[in-house]
This record gives sequence, structure tokens and C-alpha cells, in this order.
Amino acid sequence: MTETPQHSHDVIPLREATKAWFAISLQTFGGPAGQIAVMQHTLVDEKRWIGQQRFLFALSYCTLLPGPEAQQLATYVGWLLNGVKGALVAGILFILPGVVALLVLSGIYVAFGDTTLVESLFLGLAPAVIAIVVQAVIRVAGKGLGHPALIGLAVVSYIALTFFAVPFPVVIGLAALIGWGLGKVIPDLTRPKAAARDDGPAPLISDDALHTERPSGRRATVILVVGLILWFAPVALAAVLFGRSSIFVDQGLFFSGAAVVTFGGAYAVLAYVAQQAVNVYGWLAPGEMVRGLALAETTPGPLIMVVQFVAFVGAYRDPGDLNPWVAAVIASLLVTWVTFVPCFLFILLGAPYVERLRGNRALSTALTGITAAVVGVIASLATFFTLHTLFEDTTRITTGPLDFEVPVLDSIQWAAVAITVLACALVFWRGWSVLRTLGACALAGLLVGLAQVLV
Repeated sequence: MTETPQHSHDVIPLREATKAWFAISLQTFGGPAGQIAVMQHTLVDEKRWIGQQRFLFALSYCTLLPGPEAQQLATYVGWLLNGVKGALVAGILFILPGVVALLVLSGIYVAFGDTTLVESLFLGLAPAVIAIVVQAVIRVAGKGLGHPALIGLAVVSYIALTFFAVPFPVVIGLAALIGWGLGKVIPDLTRPKAAARDDGPAPLISDDALHTERPSGRRATVILVVGLILWFAPVALAAVLFGRSSIFVDQGLFFSGAAVVTFGGAYAVLAYVAQQAVNVYGWLAPGEMVRGLALAETTPGPLIMVVQFVAFVGAYRDPGDLNPWVAAVIASLLVTWVTFVPCFLFILLGAPYVERLRGNRALSTALTGITAAVVGVIASLATFFTLHTLFEDTTRITTGPLDFEVPVLDSIQWAAVAITVLACALVFWRGWSVLRTLGACALAGLLVGLAQVLV
């Protein structure tokens, strides 16, 4: 294998990249499907800082990691553009607006228990996200599925996840194996699909110009040691200041463990978190996890941010010797820290190795299979999100190997349907930007909510 050249310079000025990441952070509604859609639109289609295949390669790697893949994808692309500084800027900005917003909403919830305004806002945002995600699935599928075999793999992955409840790691593992096998019999499997005439110019930055670092044992050791210290230092400090039996230590250790088992995204671990938070620790009352999830969905950033709500409410009700508000804020920030520090650790530790192996055909074909499966994953998440946005109630059908949700037709939310139609018209017919579409639909949601209150 040829030696990978090392590029340590910024391929995009850090100031310009920071502005772009901040703009992206304000648009990341709707869970991982919506977040990937926003990055696809901004980084690949609009600014053309990174090519489609390189973007999908990074996404395939992030899909293999525990934690929120969209936030890790932002961190990875930030590293490619600006090195470690870029990774930190992209990863932190990706979650910062959501942290602030959910901190405020959690405070409103425990103080007033009334989130009518927030729910009205979400009534408009959620349908907008449906249109944005559909656009992303079409674009990613059109550019990333360059062979009929990959299209078939994407369809099978979608069916397995949506209708048979096959565990996410199983789907990804089989996709990697199938991709590797297909690469043996289809030599041009990893060759990018020929660009359409209206696909525009090539990326402004070539793959060879992006940031790289040579992996080394010394570098890996330094990152691992520093990362582990940063990860657990706040929990150790909480144990010293408040005692080892305090709620801060319990939450810090529990969510540190949850951070490394969240394969398959937030939905895969939320049931476990809810069960432990309600039945074991008593941080939430039954049913409050659903309200926390609804609040997390109204804010930008990863959906796993709902753990911040859990920590806030739990510490507010069991503050020990502290003021309840002080305890709630400390717990909220502590849990956010231990949840996301591992994400930076995984990317900064693994990215140089993955980049060095990028030219390895066996790895490339395996990741090509994963990329095809990821298209199915995004489509499956879009189906889940659409189902729970347009219908208030669903029912689960389990018969034989089948295991899927269907809507209760009588619970259709016509206001959400109308705003979805509006969002699709703005995105596909008028060609509006993501942020402009979100703003218009948020205003529509607020108007509908006001009308419902007045009636």
C-alpha cells in the first residue's frame, strides 16, 4: 500500500468553517435523518467542500460507532477540513444550540409543566423535517448507490429494519459482509456513479487535499489517555464534592455506560434509559420520558440529548444539599459531557487509521455495503419519524417474523399533514433552502397552535 501523504494545514479557513458549522447547528432538527440531510445539502451540494463519496465513506465509518452518528460525522468532516481544531469546533457547535435550548425547556417543564408554545412550534418543524429527509434520501441514494446490487441491498436493509425489527448491528454487519462479497465478483462496485448533467462542478477540494495524519502508537496513546481523563474527571470531581452516593455520580456513571452501547442511534437505547430512569433510579415519573423525547425533538442536535432532560428533572427532584435549580443545571451539563466526550474520542482516535485504509479494496467494498445499508437506515428513520408526526397513535403488529408499526387512521393529525404538504411544495417545487423552509413551517405551526388555543 502506498504511504498516505500527511496534510496538516486548513483546507478551509477555520473562521469560514466555523460560520458554516454554526449555521448547520441551527438546522439540525428531526433526528439523525434530518441532521445528515442538512450536512449533505450544505457541505456536499451547496459549498462542495467534500465529495459525495468521501462524505458517504465518513458516514459509513461513523455508523459503526456507538453514539449519535450525525454528530460524529460532523466531527469527522470537521477533522478532514481543519484537523483537531476543526473536529472540536464542528462537534461542539453541532450540539451546543441543542444543549442550551433543552436546558431552557427542561427548566420551563419543571417550573410550569406547560409546553403548549413548544408543542406548537414542533407541530410546524416536524413536517418540515419530513420533506428535508425525503430530499436527502433521494439525493444520497441517487449518488451513493452506483450499482443495482447496492440498490437491492438498500431496499433489503430498509425492509429488515422497518418490517422485521432486525437489530441495527446485525443489519450493518451483514451489509459489510455482503459488500465485501459483492466486491469480489463486481470489480467496479466502488466506482462512483456517473454524475448527472445537472450535478454541478466537482468538489472544490480534492480528496488528496483534505487533512490527514499518520497514525502512530504515541499519538493514539496520548489521545486515549487525555480523552479518558476528560471523560471521567467531572464524575470524580462530583464524587469528591458531593459524595460517591450522590445523584451526580449515579447519573455520570450510568450515562457514561450508555454512551458506549448506543449502537443504532438514540432510538435503540431510549427504551433502556427510560426503564432504568423510571423503575430503577426513580429520576422520572412514568410517561415523562415521552415528554422529554418530545422536547428533545423540538430542539436542534442529536435526539440522545434527551438524557439531559432526564438528568435535569432527576437532580431537581433529588438535589441533596444543593438548591434544586443549581443541582439540575450541574447534572444536566455533567450528563451531556459524559455522553459526548466519547464521540470525540472515537473519531480522533480512529480517523487516521480509517483514512489510511481508505484505499484498501476489501475495506472499501465493505464500507460500500454499509453505505447502501445506511440509505435504508435513513429511509427507515424517516418512516418512523413520519409515522409519529402525522398520526397521534400507532399500533404494533407482530406475527411470525414480522414486527412493525401501523398508524391508527382515526388519529391522523390533519394540521401536520397540511404543513407537510406545504414543506414539500417549498422544498421540491419552490426550491427553498432548509433554513427558510423550517422558518416558514415553524410560523405555520405557531399559527395553528394559536388557532387551537383560541377555539
